[in-house]
Parts: sequence; C-alpha cells; structure tokens
Amino acid sequence: MAYKRILLKLSGEALMGDKTYGIDPNTIRQFALDIKEVVGLGVEVAVVVGGGNIFRGLQASDTGVDRVSGDYMGMLATVMNGVALQNAAEQVGVDTRLISAIQMREIAEPFIPKRAKRHLEKGRLVIFASGTGNPYFTTDSGAALRASEIGADVVLKGTKVDGIYEEDPVINPQAKRYSDVTFNDVIQKNLGVMDMTAFTLCQENAMPIVVFNMNTIGNLLRVVKGEKIGTLVSGQKTRFYE
Repeated sequence: MAYKRILLKLSGEALMGDKTYGIDPNTIRQFALDIKEVVGLGVEVAVVVGGGNIFRGLQASDTGVDRVSGDYMGMLATVMNGVALQNAAEQVGVDTRLISAIQMREIAEPFIPKRAKRHLEKGRLVIFASGTGNPYFTTDSGAALRASEIGADVVLKGTKVDGIYEEDPVINPQAKRYSDVTFNDVIQKNLGVMDMTAFTLCQENAMPIVVFNMNTIGNLLRVVKGEKIGTLVSGQKTRFYE
C-alpha cells in the first residue's frame, strides 16, 4: 500500500449517485464495500462527509436564513450523511465510529484526536461529521484539518469527477486534465474542486491531495495502492496527462 493512514473526503453530491437529491442506497453501499476492501488490507481509514446533497450553508440566503444559521444547518446535514454511511459500513461488517465536532452524545462521539487515532489503530473506520464545528468553514477545510490532526498520509478527495482540469471540461471539452499539480499552481490558477483554505492548510502541513472519481468501483483501492489515477496535488511539479 502506498499509504498507511488516509483521510477520505466524500462530497455530499457523491452520495446522490444518479439522484438529484438525498442519498442513493446503492451508491452508499458501494462506497462502504470499497472502504471495507481497503480497511481489510490494513489501511487506516478516516472519512469526512459533506452535506451538499441535503443542504448547503451558502444556499441559506435563498431561504431567508442568515449565513451562520445556514452553515450550522449544513453541518447537521453532514451528520445525517455520517449516520447513513456508518449504517452502510456496519451492514457490510466494518467496525465504525461516528465522531462529530458538534456534540450530540446519543448519535456520535465528541472529537478527541487521541481517541480518534486509537480507533484507527484498532482497525475501525472513523467518520468525521459536522466539519470543523464552526461556520464559514467548508467540509473541505474540515477534511484538511482532521487529516493534519490525526497524522494522515494523504487526503483523498472522492468526487464525481476524475481529477483537476485546467478549465471546466463541461464548458471546454478540450480542457486537459492534470496528472500532477503543485499547491502554488492550484492557488494561483484558482483551480476548483477544493476551496483555497483547504489547499493552503494542506500546503502548510505538506499534506498531499489526490482528487479522483469515487463513483468508479475499485478506484479507492487503486489510489491507495499508488496507481496513477486522478490528480495528485503536492509541492513537486505540474504535469498534464498525455
């Protein structure tokens, strides 16, 4: 395995599958099976889940809710996704712990770094919900923060896209995909996929990021094995796929 301890960031949109809202049961079960395969090989896996399939804080203004309240509503959406992923993982036989940055003892454990590390060392899947627990921070930033706190080897950004492109491939079908890109280029070129706070935090902690398509069965295992798929963000060099 190329990595011993990983932080997998799953967007809420990835949980929708082909749906336009909510959670697709077949998709979340497949994610659980993919994670089980990796855990079974001895890799320590932590997951941060987003909530965009249910509610986004940035959507709050459209409903008349202020930004802070909207962000807290978004955090609660990530808890719902976390509970769903925990249930799916346990149904396929993965020992799982749900940890929330917002205390809700009947549902999840509070976040304590040493306890989270201990769960990982015991081979348990750890799911982090509620982002950072603070408004104005995305779950991408939460993933970068948690990865640094637990000493992960890499942040794996599982999305519906197969990497980072120089331009939006929907707008420009000829846009080239990066195989490798530096943190500086991501920030200077304002490349999407993760927010700048998350990228900067990973850069400061020398935490590599791999952006890949989680909806392709087996991709998670391929990334953990070190196969060249998706886009690697690091401090090395910038290259495109041929």
